[in-house]
Amino acid sequence: MKRIIAFFVLAATLAFAGKPPQATLASAYDNDLTSAGKEIVSLAETMPEDKYNFAPSAGEFTGVRTFGQQMRHIAAVNYEVAAALLGEKNPVEMGTNENGPDSLASKDAIVKFLKDSFTYSHKALATITEKNVMGEVQSPFGQGKAARATLATIFAWHSFDHYGQAVVYARMNGVIPPASRR
Repeated sequence: MKRIIAFFVLAATLAFAGKPPQATLASAYDNDLTSAGKEIVSLAETMPEDKYNFAPSAGEFTGVRTFGQQMRHIAAVNYEVAAALLGEKNPVEMGTNENGPDSLASKDAIVKFLKDSFTYSHKALATITEKNVMGEVQSPFGQGKAARATLATIFAWHSFDHYGQAVVYARMNGVIPPASRR
């Protein structure tokens, strides 16, 4: 009897709770950014600090970014794209090859820079609406303009591109990425 009553209470609660929130373009883009941020930040937090300067060197890896530079690069590009979406001046130094500030050397500083870049990117995506999504803003990558829709996708594909590289670095150092432990 208690189960039947509980069922009807739950059913009534759900029936009168109202409609679920409507998805928006901004929330759809934001979900992708949240996924990227979760995977990348957890990997950055898991990699030991003494491996932040690791870069493969054998074979065709000559001259590639270190793990720390990969994380700084993701963050720097996040800032660059978010600033364009917001119509603001980029608040961070892009550094050589868009690797972010060279002054960020410790794991803690790089992880903070990375987290802050995702926060700033969420702020930028919140400005996208049905009315402005196809509107153009100044491209962060040189001359010309780019649609907000185009820039909004960069956060996910660019982040996951470098995440894949960083996963290889982690595994080469005996670190299992958190996403592979679930």
